[in-house]
Amino acid sequence: MGQFLDNDIKFVAGVGEARAKLLDKELGIATMRDMLYCFPFRYIDRTKIYSIGEIDENLGTSFVQFRARVTGIGFAGSGSKRRFSVFVSDGTGSAELIWFRGIKWIEKRIEVGREYLVFGRPSFWRGELSMVHPEVENIEKALARKAESGLQGIYSTTEKLSGSLGTKGFYNIICNLWNIAANRIEETLPEQLMKRYGLMPLREALRNIHFPQSPELLRQAQYRLKFEELLGIQLNIQSHRTQRMARRNGFLFPKVGEMFNSFYNTKLPFPLTGAQKRVVKEIRQDTISGYQMNRLLQGDVGSGKTVVALLSMLLAVDNGYQACMMAPTEILARQHFATVSRMVEGLDIRVAILTGASKSKERKASLAGAADGEVNILIGTHALIEDKVRFANLGFVVIDEQHRFGVEQRARMWTKNLQPPHILVMTATPIPRTLAMTLYGDLDVSVIDELPPLRRPIRTVHYYDSARLRLFGFMRQEIAKGRQVYVVYPLIKESETMDYKDLTDGFEAISRDFPLPDYKVTVCHGQMKPEDKEESMRQFKDGEADILVATSVIEVGVDVPNATVMVIESAERFGLSQLHQLRGRVGRGGEQSYCILMSGEKLSKEARMRLEAMCETNDGFRLAELDLKLRGAGDINGTLQSGAAFDLKIANPTLDTQILQLSQQTAIELLADDPSLAKPENAGLQELKRRYSGERQRDFSMIS
Repeated sequence: MGQFLDNDIKFVAGVGEARAKLLDKELGIATMRDMLYCFPFRYIDRTKIYSIGEIDENLGTSFVQFRARVTGIGFAGSGSKRRFSVFVSDGTGSAELIWFRGIKWIEKRIEVGREYLVFGRPSFWRGELSMVHPEVENIEKALARKAESGLQGIYSTTEKLSGSLGTKGFYNIICNLWNIAANRIEETLPEQLMKRYGLMPLREALRNIHFPQSPELLRQAQYRLKFEELLGIQLNIQSHRTQRMARRNGFLFPKVGEMFNSFYNTKLPFPLTGAQKRVVKEIRQDTISGYQMNRLLQGDVGSGKTVVALLSMLLAVDNGYQACMMAPTEILARQHFATVSRMVEGLDIRVAILTGASKSKERKASLAGAADGEVNILIGTHALIEDKVRFANLGFVVIDEQHRFGVEQRARMWTKNLQPPHILVMTATPIPRTLAMTLYGDLDVSVIDELPPLRRPIRTVHYYDSARLRLFGFMRQEIAKGRQVYVVYPLIKESETMDYKDLTDGFEAISRDFPLPDYKVTVCHGQMKPEDKEESMRQFKDGEADILVATSVIEVGVDVPNATVMVIESAERFGLSQLHQLRGRVGRGGEQSYCILMSGEKLSKEARMRLEAMCETNDGFRLAELDLKLRGAGDINGTLQSGAAFDLKIANPTLDTQILQLSQQTAIELLADDPSLAKPENAGLQELKRRYSGERQRDFSMIS
C-alpha cells in the first residue's frame, strides 16, 4: 500500500490532533492504514424506515430509523446532570430524543415543526419510545443523499470515544479516508493466487468491507481479508519453522541411559498411560533427529505431564546435559521441586531450586551448582532467566503453564547456551486445535488425552446462593470423612462496582460456621506476604487445615490429594478455562471429588451456558472450544492471558477453520517455491509478511 498509508491519522479530515491521540490511546489507531483496517463489527440496513407505531420492544433489532416532526423541546436538570429533550411525532406515535452531551451543538440544529430522519437504539420507559444520543438529519438532506448501499457498518468504540466520535462520526472519517486512500491501495497477493482461489482484489475488498455494495460482495470481501490476515501470520510461522529445521543445530541425546531406565523401572509412581508413552516417544525422536526440539505438550489437569517432563529431563542428564524447569509461581515451583526430588530419591541426580524468594544460602548453592555442572536439574520461577544464572551445559528446558510467561521471558531461556536447548512447553489450559494452528504453527504439538486409571471423574453441580445451608451441610459431611475443602472467591475485598462475593467477608462467614476447635480454616491470596501464603498452603497441604479460603491464586499448581471439594463463589465471574483449572485442584486422589459452582439468581445467557457446560463435561478441550466460541476472536488474548495471541482484526480461528487450513497450506507451498519471497510476483507477500512479523510472531521461531 506504499508509504502513504503510514501517515498519521490526524491528517484525515474530521480527525485532527486531539481525536488522533484519543484514537491511538483507545483503539490503537495511529496511522491511515490502522483506520483502514479497523473493520465494522456488524452492519445495519439503512434502507428500512419505520413508522414510530411499528417500533416496539419485540421488534428484535438494536438500531432503527424513522422520520418524524419535532413537536417540542425541553431542558431538565443542571450541571453534569443537565438533559436536553426533543419530542417528535409522525402520526402513528410519538417519541422522546434525549441528549446528555453536546447539547449546545444539537440545540442549534433542531427546529420545532421541522421533519428529521432519526437513527438510533430504541429504549422504552413505561411503554413510551425514547432514544439517547440518536443521529438526527434534516429529511430533505437525508433523502437527497443516495447511499451506495443500504448496509452501513457499525464500528467498535469506547466510552471515551463515543462522546466525540459516535457511529456517524466514525463512519464519516472512514468516508474521508477512503476518498484520499482508495487509489493508493496496492495489491498484496499474486494474481495467480487470487485466480486460483477466486479472491476479490484488495481494493475491492476494503471498499466492500466498509461500504458494502451488496450482502454477497460483503461476504466475498470478508473472505478475502480473512485469508490475507491468516496468510500473513502463517508466512511468518512457516518461515521460522523452515529456518529452524534448516539449521540442524539440535543437541543429540543418542542414548537412553541409567537414570532414565532406573527411574522408569523402579521409581514410577504408577504405570504410564498409553498417551504418556506416546508423548515420551515423540520427544525421544526429536532429541535424536539433529533438530532443535520445539514441542508444545497439552494435557488436562491431572493427566501426568510432570512425569513426562521428568522422563524427558532424565534423557538429557543421561547424555551429559543439564535440564531446567520454569514455573510461573513460587508455589508451583516449590511443588515441582518437592515432587521431582521425591521421585528421583536414591538416584545419583542433584536437583536444586531457584526462585525470587530463595534465601541467600539456597540461591548461592543453586547458582554455583548450575554454573559448574553439579546441578543436573534446576527448577525455578522467572528467576531462572536472570543474567546471573549460568549453566555449564543446558540441553533441555521445560516451561510449565507457558501462557503465564511473557514472550520475552520465555525467549531468554534459550540464550543460556550458544546453541539453543530443546524446548518443551506445557499447558494444562487446553487450546483448541484450530487456535493452536494459528498460534503454535511452528511447534510440534503433543496431547495427553488420557487420565491415569485411578482418577475418578469430578462431579460438578451448580447451586444458587439460596442453597448455602445445603452447601455447608455437604462440606461438614466431607470434612467428617477426613477430607478437605477449597473455597475460592473472585475478589479479595468488597467492590463498589462489581456485585460479587469477596474473600474477606467469606472468610469471616465460614469461620463462624466452621468454628475452632472443631474446624481449622486458613486463607491464601495474592496480597499476602510470600511467607504467610506459604504457611497457609503448608497447613492445608499437611492436613492441619480443613478449609482453604482463597482467590484464584491457587488455580495452578496446588496438589493436595486429600482435598475432595472445590467451592467456587460467584462462579459466573470466571471464564470457562479458569473454572476448569480450579476444578482440577480436586480429584487428585482416589476418592470421589466434587466441584460446586455457586452463583446469584440473575445470570446472563453466556454465564448460564458456561455453568451448564461445566456441569455437563470434564473434557477440557470441549470446554476450550466452547470458551472460544462464546468469547470470539476479539478476546483471544484473554484466552492465553499474557499476549501470546495475534491481534486478529477479522478472522476467527474457531469459525474460519477452512480458511485457516487453506492459508497454512498456501504459506507452506509459497515458501517451498520461494523461501525469501524474492520473486517479483511475491513483492506484495513480502510486505504482508513484514506487517505480521511483530515481536510475538518472531519469537515463535524458538518456543512460542
